[in-house]
Amino acid sequence: MFSSVAHLARANPFNAPHLQLVHDGLAGPSSSPAGPPGPPRRSRSLAAAAVEEYSCEYGSMKFYALCGFGGVLSCGITHTAVVPLDLVKCRMQVDPQKYKGIFNGFSVTLKEDGVRGLAKGWAPTFIGYSMQGLCKFGFYEVFKVLYSNMLGEENTYLWRTSLYLAASASAEFFADIALAPMEAAKVRIQTQPGYANTLRDAAPKMYKEEGLNAFYKGVAPLWMRQIPYTMMKFACFERTVEALYKFVVPKPRSECTKGEQLVVTFVAGYIAGVFCAIVSHPADSVVSVLNKEKGSTATQVLQRLGFKGVWKGLFARIIMIGTLTALQWFIYDSVKVYFRLPRPPPPEMPESLKKKLGLTE
Repeated sequence: MFSSVAHLARANPFNAPHLQLVHDGLAGPSSSPAGPPGPPRRSRSLAAAAVEEYSCEYGSMKFYALCGFGGVLSCGITHTAVVPLDLVKCRMQVDPQKYKGIFNGFSVTLKEDGVRGLAKGWAPTFIGYSMQGLCKFGFYEVFKVLYSNMLGEENTYLWRTSLYLAASASAEFFADIALAPMEAAKVRIQTQPGYANTLRDAAPKMYKEEGLNAFYKGVAPLWMRQIPYTMMKFACFERTVEALYKFVVPKPRSECTKGEQLVVTFVAGYIAGVFCAIVSHPADSVVSVLNKEKGSTATQVLQRLGFKGVWKGLFARIIMIGTLTALQWFIYDSVKVYFRLPRPPPPEMPESLKKKLGLTE
């Protein structure tokens, strides 16, 4: 039992570079290998190999544009598909006395609004999260290449988790600015009975009452919710994929079919999604209440909700975000496969670093 615990501790994806090298069996008390070196493994840089088999070059404008398009599809479609669950989750957060649980929330909503009531807010959801997906996935690829070039090949490998965290946080900063107006309208439609039933009704009314502030007052809480969520989403996904190919999948990624690779993508996406939901849920509760009320600040809402209140609706959100994240990564990776975009394999130690550590002759 203790050996398995030790193995899990060593496999921690957030290891410091030296510990990661020890875990990989590439470093120890001395930099020389313990035995004769095995056959050399192909090094991996962020530039994709064999460019001729792809439709574009890694890091080109076409690559970024198609990645952004994949983000539009992955976020827009998935968030719109779970609007009923999102609606009930938001109502549980802003009115827990009336909507006591997920099943009770669906029952009350169906009784009061009918089946059509479950689709309230679908238009701002689709528009807002499509714009967010464009920036989230498109800019993630941009910042990943930018920061990798700044670090250099060796540091990119050693500090790859930090690279994923920084690139995803930078991308989400801009993605939330694109999302904020539609998120504000969605919450008003879903949580304020009689306020508006459509985006066409809600947007002019919000602007008339509060001006542009109505659309952007929730952007800071959105950053609080979405930046930790996205950092977890990308870093956990990237490292989970790496771990699955290393410890679970019985053959190298290069020998897996495209279908098998997409299954790994889906599993890694779901695992990442569960952690995403937990990390970002308190801020999500604040956003839901803040966009419903006039004149309140994020601090006031947080104080009023208290520790217990900010965790209302967590179970519903874990189901929603876990499924969402898995489907988003599956759709995004499928778009890359369909358009024959470069999909670099899990990272391997650069040859230059191996030579410095005495791992190659």
